[in-house]
Amino acid sequence: MKTHRLTLLLAEVRESFSMAMAALTAHKLRSALTLLGVLVGVFSIIVTMTAMRVLKANVEREISQLGAQTFAVKKWPGIYFGGPDGFEKYWRRKNITLAQGKLVEEKATLAESVGVEGNFWGGEVETRFAKTPPSVQLLGETPGSFPARGWSVDEGRGLSGTDVDNARDVCVLGNALAKTVFPFGTAVGERLKINGFNYAVIGVLAAKGGSLGGEQDNFAVVPVTTALNRSGRWTRSLTILVQAKDAASYEDTTEQVRGIMRVARKVPPGIEDDFELFSNNSLIGQFDSFTMAVRIGVSVVSSIALIAAGIGIMNIMLVSVTERTREIGIRRAIGAKKRNIMTQFIMEAVVLCEVGGAIGVGLGILGGNAVAYFMKMPPAIPFDWIAIGLVICSIVGIVFGTYPAYKAANLDPIESLRYE
Repeated sequence: MKTHRLTLLLAEVRESFSMAMAALTAHKLRSALTLLGVLVGVFSIIVTMTAMRVLKANVEREISQLGAQTFAVKKWPGIYFGGPDGFEKYWRRKNITLAQGKLVEEKATLAESVGVEGNFWGGEVETRFAKTPPSVQLLGETPGSFPARGWSVDEGRGLSGTDVDNARDVCVLGNALAKTVFPFGTAVGERLKINGFNYAVIGVLAAKGGSLGGEQDNFAVVPVTTALNRSGRWTRSLTILVQAKDAASYEDTTEQVRGIMRVARKVPPGIEDDFELFSNNSLIGQFDSFTMAVRIGVSVVSSIALIAAGIGIMNIMLVSVTERTREIGIRRAIGAKKRNIMTQFIMEAVVLCEVGGAIGVGLGILGGNAVAYFMKMPPAIPFDWIAIGLVICSIVGIVFGTYPAYKAANLDPIESLRYE
């Protein structure tokens, strides 16, 4: 019995869908203008969420260069969304020095490794085989930066404490850079020039791949003391990278390093830190907090557009009921029940919304991934928001199609047959 009822229900839904599609195709221009409002509403949601998903995925890839259980201590915030007035307090802070980094390395007993780094410039690398554009990153590092950054040496060796203490002219190359400037063999043991200064290559890092539209492996690592000497920037602020031993000791390591830095920088009790301490997760959280306002704003505007589209659909459906009064009377006369009439008209409203929603989703994905194309980022498809958008379309169709459907179902069959 239940199987028979289910079969009848499916047949009724299928018939209602067929009649709904026939009604929509019979008035193509009117249907197109009606679904335009739904299309715009869904498009604005999907295009924004797709673009946000593209940007978020690449921000995560960019900042996840820190290794596992690693956090950084910097003078500047990792991500800043305020105006120039708020940024003034960061300018007034004292720089983080190499001496402070060595102090953390000495006293942070809970840390697995501590590194000090400086990001110096984008310059050109020249060898006897090739010459790069002036876009290669030069990083000044200490040995502790390698595990903190999640770097592993593929050939040769990494930096040593002696290299840093003696400010040696040695370097470790990112994998892509090594293949570019030494295309015919190993780079280890070769010499090159970085912005005119000579260095000996002592190692090559394992490949990590692309990041934020660029090449994550297109960089050279030299001892931080060498970089400071040759850049003449001993007054610049450095970054301290700290890796905890495990997830359980991460918070304790963070608090220990915070205490060491407050003492080293003479921050009085009760005064906020004059440095920033952040990890991959905290940066991603800041990005999410900033984009949340954008997502909420777009959702509100899109909701208004969808409500306006729903009112337009209800108006068109009421016109359709009037136009098809005689048809409704005939269906009622040959045995159609009120629920059959209601199902037909609600189905028409839902199909109208879903067609507009599907087109809006398609255009939204293309528009959002245009950001990925022009910024050379990997594309993204927000499957969750696609589902949410189509569900909202169904809800709009049901809500705004119910009254016209109810009115159609409750027409008097006799009067409907007389209607001209």
